[in-house]
Amino acid sequence: MTGIDWSVAGHEWAARLLQGHLATGETRHAYLLTGPPGVGRRTLALRFAQALNCLQPPAPGGFCGQCRVCRQTEAMQHSDLTVLQAEKEGGILKVEQIRDVQHSLSLLPYEAHYRVALFLRFNEANPNAQNALLKTLEEAPQRVVLLLTADSAESLLPTIVSRCEVLRLRPMALARLESELGQHGLSSENARLLAHLAGGRLGYALRLKEDPTLQQLRQSYLDDLRIMLGASRRERFTYAESIARDRESLRLGFQIWLSFWRDVMLRSANPALPVVNLDFEADINTLAPRIGLTEARKRVTALEKSITRLDGNLNARLLIEVLLLDWPHLS
Repeated sequence: MTGIDWSVAGHEWAARLLQGHLATGETRHAYLLTGPPGVGRRTLALRFAQALNCLQPPAPGGFCGQCRVCRQTEAMQHSDLTVLQAEKEGGILKVEQIRDVQHSLSLLPYEAHYRVALFLRFNEANPNAQNALLKTLEEAPQRVVLLLTADSAESLLPTIVSRCEVLRLRPMALARLESELGQHGLSSENARLLAHLAGGRLGYALRLKEDPTLQQLRQSYLDDLRIMLGASRRERFTYAESIARDRESLRLGFQIWLSFWRDVMLRSANPALPVVNLDFEADINTLAPRIGLTEARKRVTALEKSITRLDGNLNARLLIEVLLLDWPHLS
């Protein structure tokens, strides 16, 4: 079958597979789309939902993108599309939310061919919520398709994974992402920077492009990191108090710091390795030989643990203070 363009750059193979299931009548009752956030899991799932229910498909496995069902599905507002996710990124998808949607899935579609349930970031579902979905996965009603997205299959219960068709999405090559971003009106310099910052994830790169506050927040946290490396103990305590109030911003800040320290670790190991934070490359090159691989690895490990603990609702201010006090003091 000839592939139909679903506009899912980097995941054409996955689109062809799903188109094939539609065209041959072999649609599965459940699909699990895995990959890092921003790689395009939700976009692919919505394209599939459009193809499942399009009123005027131009070809088997395709969708018009213009009919009412296609437009409402794209906006995640169609009556036969249920979207379920934790209230916030890093939150918890609870068993009560799963049970609320199970009744609607037992009913026939209002107007479409299929009822589609889209479970976003299902890795945030607690064990009780995952177990609650098992019965639906085992005995899915007719004309119901379940679409799950998650960071990895390993983050879910094996019993969930075994009942789904798994599609593992990967970031695209940086050169191709640069080219894709160039088609969205970015200069070659900005396209190269965003491609590296996004690590090959088109969705995240476009989010950075379209939301200037994200880039401003990144710049602010990295500027603060440079300042804190030369700050006194008292100044570090004061800074920790000032940023501890906004947990959502802090979670992103930890991830920004993590990307910087990973760059330092990589440069400490091999000066030829590429870095993510191209606009801070001079700082990374200066810092890497001064602190060395062992120290840089400790900073990476500490931040990874802190992100997990922050998601677990530990005291934010204490987490920051412990992090900052362990950072080296450099002029």
